[in-house]
Amino acid sequence: MNLKLKENQKVFFASDFHLGAPDQQSSRKREDKIIRWLNNIEDEAAAIFLVGDLFDFWFEYDKVIPKGFIRFIGKIAQLRDKGIPIIFFTGNHDLWMREYFTKELGIPVYHNPINLEINHKKMLIGHGDGLGPGDTSYKFLKKLFTNKFCQKLFKWLHPDIGIAIAQKWSGSSRISNQAKNEDTFKGDDEWLWQYCKEVEEKMHFDYYIFGHRHLPLQLKVGENSMYYNLGEWISQFTYGEFNGEKFSLRTFEK
Repeated sequence: MNLKLKENQKVFFASDFHLGAPDQQSSRKREDKIIRWLNNIEDEAAAIFLVGDLFDFWFEYDKVIPKGFIRFIGKIAQLRDKGIPIIFFTGNHDLWMREYFTKELGIPVYHNPINLEINHKKMLIGHGDGLGPGDTSYKFLKKLFTNKFCQKLFKWLHPDIGIAIAQKWSGSSRISNQAKNEDTFKGDDEWLWQYCKEVEEKMHFDYYIFGHRHLPLQLKVGENSMYYNLGEWISQFTYGEFNGEKFSLRTFEK
């Protein structure tokens, strides 16, 4: 994928909205803030990349999608009607996102990292779950959850039952259980940083852009590359901005 920015255009990146968690009231406040951010950037946006875990849970039955998030979806639809490209990535919480947004709004949905070139700057972009060393238990679960047969079995559950089970599972994640203390900088053990270094040895990218860690990060990879983690919108409200020459991490409504 290649993009060429016009004067005064920018590309924006955000991840880990986790709409729906941990309760309806706080999710609604977050949704309103996300919409204010989208309103704020739309006049400059050449494209918007939403890099996974947009929803704390998402499953598309053949005829049913999860209830809620209508203001966010409506804003995304309005941006698409203006002709602004929007790209979705699945994360570990919404990995069952399929073709609904593609068919309804023309939004491509990527399940794995992609290569992107903007103004001759090369980027590798993805959510980040299951990459790098370690976390073998999650990698096994991801294979199980993305198995088409397992998805078909889950689809046979009534949506009220299936969504309730999934929401309970999701509620045990780190977004609802901060006692795990997973969202702290791990130094050389930052596994996504290690993954970027491994990739850089084989193929050069100017920027590595990921989410999932819930921690805004700006770390050097090799001599001429940077790894950025986009953080989250539970308490930090951070996002990425590329102006054609430089990538920056920013905070909305500090």
